[in-house]
Amino acid sequence: MLAAVAVPASIAGLVVVARHGAHAHDGDPEPRPAEGGRLLHVVLGSVAALVTIGTVVAMLVLPPTTLSARTAQQRSVGSASLSDATGAGAPVTLLGSESVDTSEYGVKDWAALIRQTTDTTALVGRKLTLTGFVVPGSDGSFTLTRFVVSCCAVDAQPVGIGVTTDDASPQEGEWVRVEGALAANPDTASDARLVIRAARVSPVEQPSDPYEY
Repeated sequence: MLAAVAVPASIAGLVVVARHGAHAHDGDPEPRPAEGGRLLHVVLGSVAALVTIGTVVAMLVLPPTTLSARTAQQRSVGSASLSDATGAGAPVTLLGSESVDTSEYGVKDWAALIRQTTDTTALVGRKLTLTGFVVPGSDGSFTLTRFVVSCCAVDAQPVGIGVTTDDASPQEGEWVRVEGALAANPDTASDARLVIRAARVSPVEQPSDPYEY
């Protein structure tokens, strides 16, 4: 959004400067600078203007860099900000209804459901398949994570669900598809009451749209 404003603003500024320079020469009683000096001034000004405009245009055209696993760690996956990211005011429907289709549920939806559920034992055994990137844990487990965007990527909040697996944990930042079922967290000291007990963890390509909304 700022870039969209900066492009016309930069062009308008160049026009004003050019007109000011022309008017100053028209009414300036002092001798004009040497032709070489004026040429150098014009060239340097033009180069600076092109660099500025090119940078701003690149910001508009090129896609933004996806937020990383390191960013997710810095913003504390699953912290108090989780309620804002998952929208605590919009409950996710599942409990008490076997007919609810959860095939389209993402990391955000399951994280919200787990957070909103008082008796999480009702969720134990629920099978799910989710895609996200890896934020490694300290005990060999990892957190399957997605960034949730409510306005723009700048304010994106990381949302994740812990994953336990008998296999080696994937690398930090790697995108994976996790197939498994919800289970009680073996780490009783953790605030997260449920984790995904993975039956399979498969590497995948980063989605064309890596964010959830």
